Order: sequence, then structure tokens, then C-alpha cells
Amino acid sequence: MPDDHPLVRLETLALIVIGGFAGANLRFFALGLVSDIVAVLAVNVLGSFLLGFLVYEAEYMDVLERNSRLLFTTGFLSSLTTYSTFAIQTAVNAGPAEPLLLAAVVVGNYGLGFVGVLASRSLARRVAAETAHSAGGETA
Repeated sequence: MPDDHPLVRLETLALIVIGGFAGANLRFFALGLVSDIVAVLAVNVLGSFLLGFLVYEAEYMDVLERNSRLLFTTGFLSSLTTYSTFAIQTAVNAGPAEPLLLAAVVVGNYGLGFVGVLASRSLARRVAAETAHSAGGETA
């Protein structure tokens, strides 16, 4: 079937919905475990790391199929991460009354999210190198 066939588009939408349902529920679960600020930071950093890994996996190895990538990236990880909640949290909970908390929340979410992406790129490169090395015919 061509990619623009209605059933292919419906399958893609269903995969994104399933991933989104799982990601949103995991975020909700995390919000019940620890304080909201810590939970939002954790899901944003974890989501940034996993998204970075999937993006770099596509660049270096391209093992996952398109539908799997959509399920995990557009579905699961976009619902797991919550930069909108982070923005509201920053404006409401850590407003002008607590400038150090405000700075910590902003730096934590953006800074650690960026570090997560860089770490996942390093991991993806390492996995790609190991995969290429293993496929090179060398034996242990």
C-alpha cells in the first residue's frame, strides 16, 4: 500500500495514540511518586535522552522502522516529556518570590535535557561502532 493510503495513515495515527497514552500515563505516575518539580525534571531529562538516542540511532544505524520511531518519538516521548508543565511550574511555583528556585528549575530542565541529548549521542555512536565492529567479521 502507498504511504498516503488512508489505512496506512490510520495505522500511523493509532501507533502515535498508543505511544502517547503510555507516555502520558508514565508521566502521571511519576508525578505521584515525587514532588512535581522533581518529577517534571526527571521526565524531561529522561525523555530528552531517549529522544536523542532515537534520533542519533536513525542517523548512525537506522535499525528501527519508521512506524516504531513514530510510536516512540511522536507518541510516547512527546507525551512523557512536559515542557508546557515546566513552563507553568516555572511561572507559578518558582515565580519572582524565589529567584534561585526559578533559575534552578530553568537550568535543570534545559541544561540537563541538553546534557541528556549529548550523552545519548555518545551512546548511539558507541553502539553503532560496536555494531559495525561486530559485523566486520572479527571473532572473539
